[in-house]
Amino acid sequence: MKYHIWTEGCQMNVADSQRVGSALEHLGYSLTPAAEEADVIVLNTCVVRQSAEDKAAGRLTSFQPLKKKNPKLVINLMGCMVGVRGAEKLKKRFPFVDVFSPPSDPGPLISFLTQGEVRSLEDAETTRRFLAMDDELILPVHERGSLISAHVPVVYGCSHACTYCIIPYRRGIERSRPVGDIVAEVRSLAAQGVKEITLLGQIVDRYGKDIADGPTLAGLLRLIHEVEGIQRIRFLTSHPNYFGEDLLEAIAELPKVMPHIEVPIQAGDDSVLETMRRGYTQADYYRLVEKIRAKIPGCSIATDIIVGFPGETDEQFMQTYKTLSDLRLDVAHLARYSPREGTVSARRMPDDVSAEEKMRRFRLLEELQENIVAEINAHYLGETVQVLFEEKVKNRWKGRTPTNKLVFVESEADLRGKLQAVHITWTGPWSMQATLVQQPLVLAG
Repeated sequence: MKYHIWTEGCQMNVADSQRVGSALEHLGYSLTPAAEEADVIVLNTCVVRQSAEDKAAGRLTSFQPLKKKNPKLVINLMGCMVGVRGAEKLKKRFPFVDVFSPPSDPGPLISFLTQGEVRSLEDAETTRRFLAMDDELILPVHERGSLISAHVPVVYGCSHACTYCIIPYRRGIERSRPVGDIVAEVRSLAAQGVKEITLLGQIVDRYGKDIADGPTLAGLLRLIHEVEGIQRIRFLTSHPNYFGEDLLEAIAELPKVMPHIEVPIQAGDDSVLETMRRGYTQADYYRLVEKIRAKIPGCSIATDIIVGFPGETDEQFMQTYKTLSDLRLDVAHLARYSPREGTVSARRMPDDVSAEEKMRRFRLLEELQENIVAEINAHYLGETVQVLFEEKVKNRWKGRTPTNKLVFVESEADLRGKLQAVHITWTGPWSMQATLVQQPLVLAG
């Protein structure tokens, strides 16, 4: 028996697909890259923008002929396109789909495959726990010993409800996973050859805040730091309001926690931030960046920015431009505002910035950020840094520095999973090239 998974969207979706694959591996299925060979097809979808939803719908429709040819083929639609509130409209639109699964929950599919029907969400949860999905992640055969970096969700959903964001409506309220389940999963991944863990949450620094006297992300980092075999730890995405001193202390003190922080600003104008319901000002964000850099010298910082939010004037956009120019961050994930059904901005705010103007603003920030990153990366030229190598791409080994910079090295040696000192010989805005250092640096931790 074989399964095929198609995944679109964020790192959380990648992790969710991995969990579905693990559940299917428990049942004896094996992964196939060819949908035509599969007995089960899973489409894990994203709807953060209309283009992503349209892409998922097109992909799903392309599988309909396979279902007609093989009526026993099981098709599972999963993720944010389904959401947490059911799939009645989707059932009418895609009658050839057998199973509709909420984000992060393989239960409905496993129930269908083991019982022949989709049972209640409570029963699906029981099935999921019976299959040990909360503490043991079995990687597909081809990934065991070869997958170097893995994502581990620590908090599902979101209760912050920014006015533009569809995540709370599709992934539900904030739910932190138990510490024991997370640490056990990390140990399981380490035993299968994983060297780097990235902890995930829509607002990851809110981990444990939905539990009375609950754990903290800083405490969780300290526990995972002790897991044998794990060499690097990352986390994303943080929110400026919840990035506390204890978290800064943990990053500064723990050698395995990498000095790379993703903390979105979304806009550089206070009026736009207020309309977005972000809960902080431009000055607050400036102070946070200053605090991070003072506590963790050399730390790289990534941000997210939305251009063309409803009502955003050119003057307000230029405040965002100035913010990015002032702060000189390592990464800026840029997006043009896209109204999503059900969100506050879609219900109450006209999408009054033209597509052409959104693209103009996008391109301005893109050009600015490319120049900034090129200058930042140029400081690495001639330096010796440590790289964890993940895979070979077009005869070059690909890896990342502690600050998450992409590095390529030509070598005949097998570098997969190796933490190796390299000498940077060329830098660009998006990657760097290097040569191996014959005598690697001794790593702390």
